[in-house]
Amino acid sequence: MANGQWYPPEWPERIRAHAEGTLTPVLPRRAATVMLLKDTKGTEDALGADPGPTVHMLRRRASMAFAGGAYAYPGGGVDPRDDDRDIRWAGPTRAWWADRLGVDGAGAQAIVCAAVRETYEEAGVLLAGPTPESVVGDTTGADWETDRAALVARELSFAEFLDRRGLVLRSDLLGAWARWITPEFESRRYDTWFFVAALPEGQRTRNASTEADRTVWIRPREAAARYDGGELLMMPPTIATLRELAPYATAAEALAAAPARDLTPVLARARLVDGEIVLSWPGHDEFTKHIPTLPTPGGGPA
Repeated sequence: MANGQWYPPEWPERIRAHAEGTLTPVLPRRAATVMLLKDTKGTEDALGADPGPTVHMLRRRASMAFAGGAYAYPGGGVDPRDDDRDIRWAGPTRAWWADRLGVDGAGAQAIVCAAVRETYEEAGVLLAGPTPESVVGDTTGADWETDRAALVARELSFAEFLDRRGLVLRSDLLGAWARWITPEFESRRYDTWFFVAALPEGQRTRNASTEADRTVWIRPREAAARYDGGELLMMPPTIATLRELAPYATAAEALAAAPARDLTPVLARARLVDGEIVLSWPGHDEFTKHIPTLPTPGGGPA
């Protein structure tokens, strides 16, 4: 493997089946993930560049059925209760988010809510406050952990959690960055919106996820370099968004750039070209794979 692109061994067979019309795509589940940024201070980094902000990443356990061993951001699927209309809300309206995300109002709330909820569930960071202008501070402690565990177990909805705590969701602390849809030949599919957010003052991340065995704060440029060297395993959306974050000197700069970001979904496609299947992600040529129409001994890409 020349780089750290995640490539499951079963993909070639599933891609061939999809190209032949014998595989029926499953419907993607809506999901959200958050690129938490933290500003750093210092001189040039090891790569000779201005340090810029670091991003919080977790490594999925090797035993995970989907993307095991790959580095990713906190996130997950939408909970059916994330569109609860009783949710406490601050920031841009649901209608504004619906227009920005390309969905209806209920869908917009569910996606934004999932982004905030999953970040709290997996990283212990909560983008909410007692008022529309404030953010909670330290979210550690036994009582917070009890509520977080209840959220993970789906014993408590996020609306109930916010109400219990007297908090409002701060949608203005998020910036929509990108949208990627899992390829049609995958057995587990997600329609995922990527957001950026700055780590709130007074809060700190921790590995609160049962799906991760390691978490790191790392500069996007360094993470990309380690991916290029085959050291860090990542899925295409992760490394693509890391490269896009690299030019920004501060978390505020990245957030300011978010409203102008194109949210056209990126969906991989497989086509037959000169006797081989070409797997590509539109607009991201670095991920293109060439797969023989007949299986290779190793089962991987040519």
